[in-house]
Amino acid sequence: MSLRPILIHPDPRLKRVADPIARITPDIETLAADMIATMYDAPGIGLAGPQVGVLQRIFVMDATRDPEAEPDPMVLVNPELVWRSDATNVYEEGCLSIPDQYAEVTRPAEVRLRWLGLDGKVHERDFDGLAATCAQHELDHLDGVLFIDHLSAIRRQMITRKMQKLKRDRARS
Repeated sequence: MSLRPILIHPDPRLKRVADPIARITPDIETLAADMIATMYDAPGIGLAGPQVGVLQRIFVMDATRDPEAEPDPMVLVNPELVWRSDATNVYEEGCLSIPDQYAEVTRPAEVRLRWLGLDGKVHERDFDGLAATCAQHELDHLDGVLFIDHLSAIRRQMITRKMQKLKRDRARS
């Protein structure tokens, strides 16, 4: 298990649609383990393949948020949204690829996803609350969509300029 560098917006790889994964292999298992370690180290509650420069349809998440609870990471390969509620929730979202920037995003309150697990079996589950928001946020990453794409053009441009400055500052140090 090793930590992988997280891409910072703007990076063209974050805007590309990720490719499906043909089958679970040892390389995919290693990628998943690395992504979980990277997510917890960041720290975050979700991380998608494109965020670590892997343009494949995989994301990891753990939306438990309770420091007393045991970690409960999930690995979702080739996830697909099969149902969404009409009811919505508003959460203040952030992103490991857009550090220290947060904004309220409205999304369906409940969703059902279907995915391939590392066990090679198809899984299906309903998510609500923070887990639903996290799952939709990570699924967006697989389609080249960032949470700032749900914001006004002015707000999106402002955050993008901040990220460009952050990347310049990091490159100098």
